[in-house]
Amino acid sequence: MLNINEIGINAMIHARDHKTPYLIDPWDYLGPKRRKLLDGSWAGLFREHILSELPVHKIASCYTEGFGRPTKEIYAALGALILQQMHDLTDEETVSQFSFNLQWHYALDIPGESDEAKYLCAKTLWTLRQLVAQKGLDRELFTVTTETLAKVFGVDTSRQRIDSVHIRSNMRRLGRICIFSQSIHNFLVNLKRQRRAIFETIEQELIDRYLTEKALGCFSLVKPSESARTLEEVSRDLFSLVERFRGNKQVISLNTFGALLRVLKDQCDVSETGEMTVKTPKEIASSSLQNPSDPDAGYDAHKGQGYQVQVMETYCASSDESIKDRTLNLITHVEVESAHVSDVHALIPALESTKERGLVPREVLADSLYGSDENRQTARELGVEVISPVMGAPKDETLSLADFPQTDKGMIAACPQGHVPVKIKRGKNNAISVGFASEHCGVCPHQKRCPVKPGKKRHYLRCNLKALRIAERRAGEHTPEFKDKYRWRAGIESTMSEMDKTTGIKHLRVRGLSAVGYCARLKAVGVNLFRAARVKRALDALRTVPGTALSGIGAIIWVVKERFLNPGCRFRNIFGQVTENDPYAFSIAA
Repeated sequence: MLNINEIGINAMIHARDHKTPYLIDPWDYLGPKRRKLLDGSWAGLFREHILSELPVHKIASCYTEGFGRPTKEIYAALGALILQQMHDLTDEETVSQFSFNLQWHYALDIPGESDEAKYLCAKTLWTLRQLVAQKGLDRELFTVTTETLAKVFGVDTSRQRIDSVHIRSNMRRLGRICIFSQSIHNFLVNLKRQRRAIFETIEQELIDRYLTEKALGCFSLVKPSESARTLEEVSRDLFSLVERFRGNKQVISLNTFGALLRVLKDQCDVSETGEMTVKTPKEIASSSLQNPSDPDAGYDAHKGQGYQVQVMETYCASSDESIKDRTLNLITHVEVESAHVSDVHALIPALESTKERGLVPREVLADSLYGSDENRQTARELGVEVISPVMGAPKDETLSLADFPQTDKGMIAACPQGHVPVKIKRGKNNAISVGFASEHCGVCPHQKRCPVKPGKKRHYLRCNLKALRIAERRAGEHTPEFKDKYRWRAGIESTMSEMDKTTGIKHLRVRGLSAVGYCARLKAVGVNLFRAARVKRALDALRTVPGTALSGIGAIIWVVKERFLNPGCRFRNIFGQVTENDPYAFSIAA
């Protein structure tokens, strides 16, 4: 690993020390009012707490120390990637903001005016983004910023909430016919480029049908009355290509041939005799290929094609607006999945991830999909209480286990009529048999609706521990304590709206799970920074409330300071041209 203290000594790897303060402040020309605005914004927060913590040494190791062109200042370049996603900018817009935006210059600590300091070309931005995505540094950038903000603002992580949001990558929505035709088109293009001799053995009729752009566009104009016949034709063509090249090692190695195999498996059934039939729409799995250009995307019957982002955040359980303004709701976990993956699988990885980083909650609010009995039991082993409603609802005309009072140990204490069980027996696989006296059950007015059934000696209620736990939870949903806690879960919906409005997370410019994950994590960092800046302003305003003795003394000091500083500012304006291009050589070395 490259020593961070040695970065910058070598001319090829450029990284400044952003922890050591300047001997002469290069930002003093801004004046107290503009400087105060910058310090109170996300730019001041980023410069003060985040910039120096970026994992520069892991990127610096990708460059050669004694060969090639010098790098851009790596702290500033890495920070630009975060700010790009934070403000939902294109590469061209990012270059412009990096070159001319004062807030960006202050946040990235770029005081110089040279092109070397304040210009970043689109190719450099693209290359650095690829390096970050390949090394998985987007996760580390999220982790570093989250842990730093949690420490700076003293975030209470004991109470958190989790939910998911559906997002779309930069892909076109395709129907079944277009999925077949586009996959064949991509395969033929790739085969022509990589295996020209094999490509020339394919019939010209098939090439004319799928290879040209004009021919490919015809499949999107198919009439509904002809769609079944066209689907049968394109599936036959795809099946013939798969059977033709299945044993050819040169063709099998192509990724586009793998896409043909996947489409065939997703959309068709092939019998042992080699007969191919097209599946009905209901038989197609939600994990099937949605677009050859984005093989990682899935399908959700409720929300459509794309991905989903799991988001977990802290929250303030207070109705006092002044307390809310001073409390940072911090996003502690972000994970991207294909749209077909169920939320039930997301809770435990989120808890394990936050536990590794010291941000694990004591209780987490979630909807019913996250709160399965298995998840609650596993979370309890991690020291976390999952607060969520139970899926489904019992039938109104029948009694359920929730109507039977339970002891503190989770066992049946009595029937709905108040009769205590005569015998409780626990069997294999957590099965439980609860016996009630037949003289009570035989004359019970609820015996037709009751799950207790007659046996040889007694009336019995048979169930298992899981059913008892679910019944206890269902009964607890009607208590004031549960309602008071669970009402805060709805607040995470505003977080999803905030992420979309401020960072554009629901419609991305990229494709693929890795690229989508990169964007989602850095956009979450941006939301955390926007929130932290608002909290910082609220805390700063609280410290300078007018009418206090301290603020009065501060006002006097400010007046005196302005009287003495104004002449100095005038002298600095006169002689400022002499040192305008000075590279701030007086800054203290690392």
